This record gives sequence, structure tokens and C-alpha cells, in this order.
Amino acid sequence: MSALRVYWLDPNTPDGAFPDPALALDQPNGLLAMGGDLSPQRLRRAYAQGIFPWYNPDESILWWCPHPRTVFYTDRVHVSRRLKRTLAKADYAVTLDEDFNGVIGACAGRRAGNPGTWLGPQMRAAYAKLHALGDAHSVEVWRDGSLIGGLYGVALGRMFFGESMFSHATDASKIALVWLTRQLHAWGFPLLDGQVGSGHLYRMGAVDLPRSKFLRHVGEECRRPAPAGRWHFEIDVPCSAAHLEATAAPGNEGD
Repeated sequence: MSALRVYWLDPNTPDGAFPDPALALDQPNGLLAMGGDLSPQRLRRAYAQGIFPWYNPDESILWWCPHPRTVFYTDRVHVSRRLKRTLAKADYAVTLDEDFNGVIGACAGRRAGNPGTWLGPQMRAAYAKLHALGDAHSVEVWRDGSLIGGLYGVALGRMFFGESMFSHATDASKIALVWLTRQLHAWGFPLLDGQVGSGHLYRMGAVDLPRSKFLRHVGEECRRPAPAGRWHFEIDVPCSAAHLEATAAPGNEGD
């Protein structure tokens, strides 16, 4: 039986190369490397190779590139009849990059059946820095002035890498995903990376791609020019009166 090999990344060389993603382990699926740091340089290099960090706060940083890779084609998201009614009801508002810290904080919150979180302070700070640099983005869903759902991820070129989502109301994360993929499609993003499949993602139309095919897409799309700076919806999206009133209040200038 051959020994399993996980590559070590030097934390003092954020521009250091990652190993070939094809060398990732089969079990645990996709584990490629450990160590390194979460600097913007390292994270950009990782995502450009289809690699992402995922680890518990008390562990060393672990880097992954699973096979297969779960993705959404941005023009093929499945909207059930019930979700279609929810979207049409429009008793909510949806925004981009209005409250990144609120979204990632909610994604890090404890959930039923899961007493911990992988989104520790180090991870949240790293993605907040990427957001400030224009490489990480959030989608917010609001109702009556309160944040009820959303998601965040990393964008390089015309490739969006989804990281995490949350929902504090029925279908709120689904609302965020639907409107994001519609905007991404309008901007010419063909794929949204969902990383690892789940029943929730598959029910919404996610599919699995072989790692090699996924990485070809990443290589092509990351080289294309990206929408610059802070994102705003350029398609028509719901914006409830309550949210308009809340954001118009004196002193509320968003993230």
C-alpha cells in the first residue's frame, strides 16, 4: 500500500506554487496541501487553480480540489414552482456587496445540528480583505430592513467561486443564488462553483464535472476581464419599500 502524500506550503512564501491539483487525494476527496497562509496573493493563486481552503479554526490550513466538482451553469438553475411564487411575491430586497461582513458573519453562525463553524476569525478576516480588494463579493436578501439570507464567494475574471450561504427565513439563500446566477449570466459568467455536492444544490440544478473539465473552465474564465470594483445589480431585481426606507436612513452607508 503506497503512502498518502499531502504537500506542505511555506507560510513565508505567499507567492509559492501549489502542487498540481491532479495530485489531490481520493480520500479524503480532494485534499491537496496544508499550511501556507491566507494572504490575498495565496488565495488568488489558489482559486485560479481551482483550489480552496477549508479547515477548522484549531487546525492547520487545508487546501482542497475535489473530484468531481459541483457547479451551476448560470443559465440552468432550477426554480421550483414554490420558489417561483416566492420570487414573484417580491416582499424582499436583494443587493450585491451591501453588507459583506454581515453575510460572512451569518454564514459563520452556529446552525442546527452543527455546534461549530469552519469560518473562524482568520478566514473571515482573509475574505474581508479580498472583498476590500474587489475579489470577494456578497449577495444580501432583506425583509423589513433585516438581513434574512445571502451568500458570498470569490470572483476571478468571469469565474465565480461560491463559498458559503445562509438562510434565516424560508428560501432566503435560494433567492440569493437565483438572482446572483441571473446577474452572472448577464455578465457572461458561465459557471458558479459550488465545490462539493449536496441534496440542496442538486435540487436547484447543480451538476458534477470531472475535475479536469472543471479546471479547463477555470483556466479559460479566469483570464477574461472581470466586472470592476464593488458590484451592483444591472438586471431588474426586487427592492422592497422597507429596504429602501432603511437604506435611506441618515448615517446608513452600507459596508
